[in-house]
Amino acid sequence: MKDLLGKAILDFQTNNAPQNVITETDISEAEEMDISYMFRQFKEMPTLEQKALSLVKGRVLDVGCGAGAHSLYLQNKGINVKAIDVSAHAIETCKLRGIQNTEVINLLDVKNQQFDTILLLMNGTGIFGKLINTTKYLNHLKTLLTPGGQILIDSSDLIYMFDTDEDGGVWIPMDNKDYYGELVFNIQYKGENEDPFNWLYLDYNTLQNAAHANGLECELIQEGENFDYLAKLYIK
Repeated sequence: MKDLLGKAILDFQTNNAPQNVITETDISEAEEMDISYMFRQFKEMPTLEQKALSLVKGRVLDVGCGAGAHSLYLQNKGINVKAIDVSAHAIETCKLRGIQNTEVINLLDVKNQQFDTILLLMNGTGIFGKLINTTKYLNHLKTLLTPGGQILIDSSDLIYMFDTDEDGGVWIPMDNKDYYGELVFNIQYKGENEDPFNWLYLDYNTLQNAAHANGLECELIQEGENFDYLAKLYIK
């Protein structure tokens, strides 16, 4: 991983001639992402993120923290939060912003720690990569929960992106995929291309079924305006 998104985040933080990031997937055309969005304040966050932050309790793990918008908000509220990301540049940015507890680490490598709330926001299912990995991630997340702990996770149902025929059926070209929410992402920054990576969007029913199959309850907290949703997972 070249960590181009992390570089963009750090460039913005340090005022090092930041530029917008170009994102593209195997089912969508290239579009610009304003990197300042990663630094949004609470009032600028989508309602699903605001709702998630209002529900946190106890010690919090912010997975895939990026520029630390969620962690910084919680820390300023006096909440004990740990921010993690696989991007060294993102974590450097978090430190520069004053976030006290950070680590460059993959979620699957977090061991021997437990949290009352685990946040996976901005399409938190994305890090699963492919549907087949969902069980592995859910089972690992369970090991990180305190008794009574919760996982707050958001995602979207991408069914709306596919063509519908006259009878209401949806035509989905799978192209060696197991599930229509499996995307391949490409990122470009300052003329450099990131290595393509897998990113998973899960519809709520699929997440709920996976949760139940792996000993977790799944509760729909709130739905957004564009097939997106916030869910809470917890141990039965």
